[in-house]
Amino acid sequence: MGMEYIYGCLLLHHAGKKIDEENLRRVLEAAGIKVDDIKVKAVVAALKEVNIDEVLKSASIPMGVPAGVSAAQPATTESKEEKKEEKKEEKKEEVSETEIAAGLAGLFG
Repeated sequence: MGMEYIYGCLLLHHAGKKIDEENLRRVLEAAGIKVDDIKVKAVVAALKEVNIDEVLKSASIPMGVPAGVSAAQPATTESKEEKKEEKKEEKKEEVSETEIAAGLAGLFG
């Protein structure tokens, strides 16, 4: 499914408008996008039971912090075991972000 449908829903949500077929169709048409009614219905139906604020909150990355960069710099006297443990934790975080992205993609087809 095209991301433009998702972006349209996010725009409606941000504007405080109801996410329904008519509003989504209007947003897409205003953007010059050829609207597929089946996709519109599918996206609106998929989002009916979704709390968009919670999804955005759990999937967002703080502004100004590049992905994979921790706020605290590691001490220079860390042992090799501490560094290995830190790398394992970083990998776990990467997986969880990937899982979040996969979950969001599943919501929208």
